[in-house]
Amino acid sequence: MPELPEVETTCRGIEPHSLNQQINSITVRNFSLRWPVPKNINALISGQTIENISRRAKYILIHLTNGTLIMHLGMSGRLHVLKKHEEAAKHDHIDINLANNICLRYNDARRFGSLHWTTDAPHEHFLLRNLGIEPLTDDYNHEFLLENCKGRKTNIKQLLMNNNIVVGIGNIYASETLFLAKINPQRMASSITITEAKNIVKYSKDRLVAAIESGGTTLKDFLSADGKPGYFQNKLNVYGRANDNCNSCGDLIIKIVQGQRATFFCGTCQPE
Repeated sequence: MPELPEVETTCRGIEPHSLNQQINSITVRNFSLRWPVPKNINALISGQTIENISRRAKYILIHLTNGTLIMHLGMSGRLHVLKKHEEAAKHDHIDINLANNICLRYNDARRFGSLHWTTDAPHEHFLLRNLGIEPLTDDYNHEFLLENCKGRKTNIKQLLMNNNIVVGIGNIYASETLFLAKINPQRMASSITITEAKNIVKYSKDRLVAAIESGGTTLKDFLSADGKPGYFQNKLNVYGRANDNCNSCGDLIIKIVQGQRATFFCGTCQPE
């Protein structure tokens, strides 16, 4: 699944081609995504101008003159920048056609992504209003983390992936963060110390920024808006490396399942 760095990379990729551009039309080839695309979406947004592009958690927000398109890339979705009239391929579900002859094309083989329209404040949309804080802001600090760890009967990895607390750290970056912080992912969140909380915050911010600078992480499906893969996978210490040697101590990386998600860690560097 595209995570925060992949979504941020996509936003940065489409912005130079679409900012201040008028939308001529939107072509929807498949209205049946995770949620149905509004049938009248073409009438709603045609003629409007893209005034800003932002990200909230893993959602792309395309702010128009009189409303906002909210897009989620789902498990395998991609938003490409193409020249207009380029022939559509299989799973190319949506084209946003701009006045500069650029097309923002949404491809999603699994159709777990979605496109929504709102004229209300976008952060009040039902998909966004209960989201936690952004991890790259000053609000995400060790005091905040410790407060949310108090009394929690869950492990620290799953807490970091709880989008009602902090958004967008995701499975890859939670595993990588805890490796660098030398914390076992099975540790109870309530046992985290001040020093450990500081390290978790430090390394989670560091890994997310590094991934954005590398264009995201390509494990299966992700490509950025320009069609290029991300390269952060070349810097992964534990994620996806089960039974490989740890870069730090040489012991084998362990894979377990937590909350139906794969977790990777080094039992020597991250003791219980």
